[in-house]
Amino acid sequence: FIFIVGFVEVLLFYLFKMGKNRTRKVGITGKYGTRYGATLRKLLRKVEVSQHATYRCTFCGKDSVKRTNTGIWSCKSCKKVVAGGAYSLSTASAVTVRSTIARLRKIQSESA
Repeated sequence: FIFIVGFVEVLLFYLFKMGKNRTRKVGITGKYGTRYGATLRKLLRKVEVSQHATYRCTFCGKDSVKRTNTGIWSCKSCKKVVAGGAYSLSTASAVTVRSTIARLRKIQSESA
């Protein structure tokens, strides 16, 4: 009986004290352990965190856009589906294209 009580105490200690600090530094890439090198795991962490994050919907304004497949993003609240980047909702090149199109439209409307 004493052995079981001691075992339960140790189990509770690991669940509550050690459980929350298990991947304090490495975060989501803790699943890879010591494989692939620290630099690659840091790069992969940035990608995986942005991939699993929720983004703000441009249609309804809620933070409910999540990635469903590669490059496919869907809003949970308004059910809109948007094509975006593979790991983030909008890529750097998409932002550049959007600003260039807006600038050209502004020039075209001013001249007409």
